[in-house]
Amino acid sequence: MTRYILALETSSSVCGVALLSAAGQAVTVHALRHDATAEHAERLLPMVDELLARAGIEGGDLAAVAFGQGPGGFTGLRVACGVAQGMALALDAPVIPVESLLAVAERVRTADGPSPALHVIVQDARMGEVYLAAYRPAREGPVAEGPVREGSAGETGWVREQAAILLNAHHVADWLAQARGLSDGRAGHPSMILAGDALDAYPELSRLAADRPWLALGAPLRPDAETIALLAWRAWQAGAGVPPEQAAPLYVRDKVAYTTLERQGGAGGNPRAPDLPVSLEAMRHEHLDDVADIEHSVQSFPWTRQNFADGLQAGYGAWVARRAGRTVGFCMAMFAPDVAHVLVIGVEPAQQKRGTGALLLQRCEEEARSRGLTDIILEVRPSNRNALRFYKRHGFELLSMRKDYYPAGRGLREDACVLRKTLETGVEARA
Repeated sequence: MTRYILALETSSSVCGVALLSAAGQAVTVHALRHDATAEHAERLLPMVDELLARAGIEGGDLAAVAFGQGPGGFTGLRVACGVAQGMALALDAPVIPVESLLAVAERVRTADGPSPALHVIVQDARMGEVYLAAYRPAREGPVAEGPVREGSAGETGWVREQAAILLNAHHVADWLAQARGLSDGRAGHPSMILAGDALDAYPELSRLAADRPWLALGAPLRPDAETIALLAWRAWQAGAGVPPEQAAPLYVRDKVAYTTLERQGGAGGNPRAPDLPVSLEAMRHEHLDDVADIEHSVQSFPWTRQNFADGLQAGYGAWVARRAGRTVGFCMAMFAPDVAHVLVIGVEPAQQKRGTGALLLQRCEEEARSRGLTDIILEVRPSNRNALRFYKRHGFELLSMRKDYYPAGRGLREDACVLRKTLETGVEARA
C-alpha cells in the first residue's frame, strides 16, 4: 500500500510543496517551488493542486500533512500552518510540524555525509540577527514522539541540543565558544559544523572557522519542502502527529518592532536579541592579561598588571566576569575588620550597560555580608559622572572628599568622592 505525505515549507522567501510517496521500502519525493516574497498565500494552494494532479491522487489519499514550523517569516509561517490545518481538518488526518532549522541540519548531513559533529544552524532573521538552533546526530535511543526532542533520539536520527533562539549576528562567535561542551566530535574531526543561509547574509560568520580548528563550515542552505517531507515521514512512522487544532508555528521573535506607545515610553529601534549569560569566578593569574587590558581600555590612569598581581598576593577578594569563555569585567576588594573597600571595578566598553558591573558590585556586597561587615566604601573621580550615577542607583551616598587623590595629568591632581553604602544584614538582607 502506498502512503502519501504532503509537506509545505514557507519559512523563507521560497514557497515549497513536496509530495512523498512510500511503498514498502521505496520512498520518492516530488516537489514544486517558487521564490517570491509575499506571494505564499496566493501560490501555495495552486502548487498543492498541481502536485497532487501530477501524482494522480486526491487529498483523501494523504496520510498526513506536514509543514515547516519555523522559525522564519511571520506571514510565511502562518500561511503554511493555516493551509496544513485546513487540509488536515477536512481530511481527518494528522498534522506533523517539523522545525525548519532541523531541515537545514538534515540537508547538511545529506550533502556532506555522516558526521558526529554538532550541527549549528544559523538562518538570516534580518535586522542584524539570526535564528540559531543546534542538533547532533543521534547514535541510538528510544523513538521520539516528534521529529526531534531534547535528550532522546528519534527516528529522524537527531537530538536537539539548543532550541531555536534569536541572536545578534555578532554574538554567534560567543555562543559557539560557550557551547563547545555540547559538541561530540571525534579525533580528527571538527566538533561543530556551522551552516545555514546566515553565512551568506553575514559574511563575517563564514570567517569564524579560520582560527577555530574545532569548527567546520557547512553550506549556506535554507529549509526545503523535500526535506520537511522526509523528516515528517520518519516522524509519522514513529507515530508522531498532532490534531490540526494543535498545530502552531514556531515563533522566536515575539515582535518585529516596538509599538508607538512603547516608543513614546522611550523604546527605540527593534527589540534586542537576548544576551549570553555572564558568570563570575575567582580571579586567577591566568586572567591578569585580560584584566589589565580591560583596565587600560576604561581608565586614563590604569592599574598595572603588577598591581593586580600584588592584590592577589595580598589576599584581596577578586573576581572576573566571563561571557562565552571571555573575560569581560573584573573587580577587586579589600575586606578590613570594620569595612569593605572596593578598590577597582571595570567592564570592557562593548559589554557596558548590560548588567555586568552590577553583578560584580553585588558579589562584593555579598562577600562583605558574609564577613559580617555593615559598610562598603569606594572612591570615584568627580569627573566620572557615569560612575557616580551608577553607584547612586545602587544605594551609595557621598561620605566625604579626599583632596588631590587621583593623578590628572600635567602634574595636576583630582579629588576623590568617597562613597559609602550601608549593607542590610541578616533578616533584612533576605527580606
